[in-house]
Amino acid sequence: MARTTPAIALLLSGALLLSGCSLFEDSGPPQVRENFPYVKEGTIFQDTGQDEVMRFSITGLERTPDYTVMHYEVDYPDGFTGSNRNLSMAHTLVDPMTGRVYRQYHDGDGFKYGSVSPGPPGLYPVHDGAVNEYRRYFPPIPERVEQVTFIGSGLGAMTGIPIQDVEEERPDPEAPNGADHLSLAEPPPARENLTFENRRPDDDAVADEGWVESFVDSEIASITRDGDTETISLHSDVMFEFDESDLTEEAADVVRQAAKSLVRNVDPDDPKITVIGHTDGLGSDSYNKALSVRRAETVRDLLAEEIGPGYDYEVQGRGSTEPVAREGGPDDEQARARNRRVEFAYKLGGAPDVEEESDDDGLGVAQRTVGWPAPFTDDNGDIVASVEREGVRLDVYPLRRDGSYLIGTVALTNTTNEPADPDMGGLESLQAGGPEKFSKGTLGGFQLLEPDTGLVRYVAQMNFGNGKYDGFAEEVHELQPGNTYELVAVFPAPGEGVEELTLRAGPFGEIPEIPVGE
Repeated sequence: MARTTPAIALLLSGALLLSGCSLFEDSGPPQVRENFPYVKEGTIFQDTGQDEVMRFSITGLERTPDYTVMHYEVDYPDGFTGSNRNLSMAHTLVDPMTGRVYRQYHDGDGFKYGSVSPGPPGLYPVHDGAVNEYRRYFPPIPERVEQVTFIGSGLGAMTGIPIQDVEEERPDPEAPNGADHLSLAEPPPARENLTFENRRPDDDAVADEGWVESFVDSEIASITRDGDTETISLHSDVMFEFDESDLTEEAADVVRQAAKSLVRNVDPDDPKITVIGHTDGLGSDSYNKALSVRRAETVRDLLAEEIGPGYDYEVQGRGSTEPVAREGGPDDEQARARNRRVEFAYKLGGAPDVEEESDDDGLGVAQRTVGWPAPFTDDNGDIVASVEREGVRLDVYPLRRDGSYLIGTVALTNTTNEPADPDMGGLESLQAGGPEKFSKGTLGGFQLLEPDTGLVRYVAQMNFGNGKYDGFAEEVHELQPGNTYELVAVFPAPGEGVEELTLRAGPFGEIPEIPVGE
């Protein structure tokens, strides 16, 4: 039987794990209409540097009792020759409402189920003017999910792909012809698609499942969401004087705000709140652990006064064993300040009522805004900002809301006559003392700043468990002269009243007034 590798214990009911305000109080869910195929075109990275325009067409997305089956076609409108390997990331389906993530089934050798390569493993014949038909298998997606966002074609995000409920998937190709046209000297007849033998998942099939993990930061607190788990982190420099466990004057107000957020967010069926103290790396391990316990106990006592009975508390002190920022570098002071913190970890409750407003006095970082999945479009909108650096131009498109998230689409263009290997920043573009986990990957240095509140939204990551994280942006390889490549970054969505955000674009600098669209 095919199996999955979940990041955490996934909720079988697939209940919405949401808190905060909603964008759909009055309108209700949009009607989902099928309009296959869903098509996108753009330049993709190839291992040979022969980066051509590819047309990627999703022709079906079937939900059977056993699998989710994606049917798609690939062709190259401008021509394509030779043996090349597409360098795009693994095909991934994302439920934008809950943040559940699903990847393809593969066997123990890493080969994907579905369309079987007729030649060297993982390689398929490609001929000018011919369309290749493929299918791939994903884990079954909960029945309540009607639309998903697809990434992994090398062409950014394809939102609003509807799921078709069927008893059985489409029949296998009747006469797969891929093996008959392995050589460029043996092209298929005109207007004949290439098809391949199909292999369904068997007992050796494994698929990664995970969650979108997001991070929102402010001067006094930050929050991390990972599936049905939420962690509020209060910065200790706001809460305590140096080397002390007594609360500062500001601390009571901060804990009071946190209490309002906890009352709203904690799962009433699992009302356990774990209060965890952390220190920086100065001092001995034993001293740091004792200090972190004392601080956690102090915060626990005040929190219990604020929210009253009905909650179970556990206190832990972890000293300096779990830093979120790297100490010892040029921003050592900021990194140590980031690592000195007290956390509240808990399970999230279910979805809010659609009429519910989130205008209480809780922590701004703990508010969450949820809309419906974005409809499909192959149009990113007009370019709203452009910045050039060292022969590479960054074009920025409007931000789009997609369920619980914002999709940020950018394009990189090599404006020189030679191949370019752009510096995308990554950890080098990390804000002083910022969390490393949410600063990795191609667009890891990108953030969204909400000028009115000071909230900073980091690039979200996909968490597949056991320390395996992936970003949403494709890895950037050598940019060929004159070519344009599309990338996406995913961020936790801001409040419904937010219409513009400042993009911190890593080495390209800050770009203000990026519009937030629907």
